[in-house]
Amino acid sequence: MDVTDLRIALFSGNYNYTRDGCNQALNRLAEYLLRQGAALRVYSPVVAEPDFPPTGDLVDVPNMRMPVKNRGEYRLGLPLDAKARADLEAFAPNTVHLSAPDFTGHSALNWARKHDVPVLASVHTRFETYPQYYGMGFLEPAVIALLRRFYHRCDALVAPSQSQIDELKAQGMHDDISIWSRGVDRTVFHPSKRDLEWRRSLGLADDDVAIVFLGRLVMEKGLDVFAETIVQLRKRQVPHKVLVIGDGPARGWFEKALPGGIFAGFKTGADLGKALASGDIFFNPSITETFGNVTLEAMACGLPVVAAGATGAASLVTDGETGRLVPPGKPDIFAPACAEALAPYCLDDELRLRHGANGEKAAGAYSWDAINQAVVDTYMRLHEQRAAEAA
Repeated sequence: MDVTDLRIALFSGNYNYTRDGCNQALNRLAEYLLRQGAALRVYSPVVAEPDFPPTGDLVDVPNMRMPVKNRGEYRLGLPLDAKARADLEAFAPNTVHLSAPDFTGHSALNWARKHDVPVLASVHTRFETYPQYYGMGFLEPAVIALLRRFYHRCDALVAPSQSQIDELKAQGMHDDISIWSRGVDRTVFHPSKRDLEWRRSLGLADDDVAIVFLGRLVMEKGLDVFAETIVQLRKRQVPHKVLVIGDGPARGWFEKALPGGIFAGFKTGADLGKALASGDIFFNPSITETFGNVTLEAMACGLPVVAAGATGAASLVTDGETGRLVPPGKPDIFAPACAEALAPYCLDDELRLRHGANGEKAAGAYSWDAINQAVVDTYMRLHEQRAAEAA
């Protein structure tokens, strides 16, 4: 079997209507698959004004607004209807790739099992951590149980980091889990993109040390910890400025929690590379990431990283060489520890530049084509296993 024999049905809860790290990876995978000669059809909610054009043929699936406060921009995929099923039958995939354990994903999984089609699931976020950000932490065990049932029915999983694989195996999600890492575009994310004039236009002096937050402004990105850490730094009179790159439903809360912070808004492409490289330290307190594209992008820009020592960052940041990893915990403990890790970078230019340079060098190992080929290899392996079982 060759890659050109693959007919892949890719199911996504958010393929292009709201830009995030997950769908950026999926669209890059789609581009690579099509470039290699595979047939691909994508099934995902479609909206009138998506954030960016989709890569490949996109088929709408039934969906509704996410029934969670302040998350109405996201859609919840519902079970496949007759129209979507007819399209799937006509496409006749020999491989199904699921990227979200939503109702659409469950429906597609049932279809694949009925038609004896291999199923690969990619894990993009730690869904089990979300309830705690909405005051429903008691639901976490139930969410883990539902995820375990879903993933057990798949033939294999791919996850973006070894730390995430270790976590998935510890939770009993699956035995067959391999790495589908993430790449970084070095034409966009590079120290040379630093722009002092752009910094000055925001009120940042050349010698100011800017601590950067980059990401969608939603509470599950650890906004509460970020804000409390800045409070701790101010109490210690550690000189710094705060640069926030991104937008989202929690922006108003974040602005109130960070008086004096500089909010640059949503950026993409070359503007994002310039904004990120124009910071000095990257701080990522999120524990929901499975990889942390933004962490890798910051490293590629030459910024030392202070991050939660959780899945994702733990596989990217080398503690004491490219930044610091802080064990996560409750905000009243986690935030002071993060402030302790950030302070030396604010005060020591040589340390900050040295660890940033180390990170930039480490980021050079992440090539998108090599990374996406790992997914193709997994597709092919699943087909080889089916053939061997049938022999």
